[in-house]
Amino acid sequence: MFRRRDYRPWYRIILEVLWPRGGWLRAAQYVQHRMRRLPGTPEQIARGVFAGAVTVFTPFFGLHFVIAALLARAMRGSIFAALLATFIGNPLTYVPIAAISLNLGHFMLGSRPSVGVNDSLFHRFGGASRDLWHNLKAIFTPERAHWGELQIFWDTVVWPWTVGGILPGLITGIICYYLTVPVVRAYQKSRAARLRKKLDKLRKQAEAAE
Repeated sequence: MFRRRDYRPWYRIILEVLWPRGGWLRAAQYVQHRMRRLPGTPEQIARGVFAGAVTVFTPFFGLHFVIAALLARAMRGSIFAALLATFIGNPLTYVPIAAISLNLGHFMLGSRPSVGVNDSLFHRFGGASRDLWHNLKAIFTPERAHWGELQIFWDTVVWPWTVGGILPGLITGIICYYLTVPVVRAYQKSRAARLRKKLDKLRKQAEAAE
């Protein structure tokens, strides 16, 4: 019942993740539209957006929804707004996010990438993935587990990205918070005014029919 009627091959799914139908501008407009219609006060929604924006600057891919939801819950913000705000991170923004976070993190830790940021990132991801896959196979085979690339990945990517992503994440989150509050408040007031106008019209029609 709930399956898609149009079958999508795997390459089309990947392409739509990298570039959704209608482009990223249309996707951003849809997220903005959904954000304004969320239930809750403007401050609750804005706190959720703050949580989602901060989460985007962490390197824990695959856990962004979980982290954003937990952070929004701790801040008593809108969890759904936090989930929507994680779409700030997308294939168009992750490269500058990674570059800023890694460079800042290495600077704050007094270290530096062994090679260029982009080269280091993809190379370390590849090495960590190979180690992880090898270690999973080692559970069921006589082979010994390897942790070298995973340790390098933690030292050169995960930890510096985590440290370096805190400041730009907070700055982005604060900006998003103060942009969201007036936009949501204006939309909610406008929507309430339209609803009152519609109810008044229905009331007058009912009185005229009596």
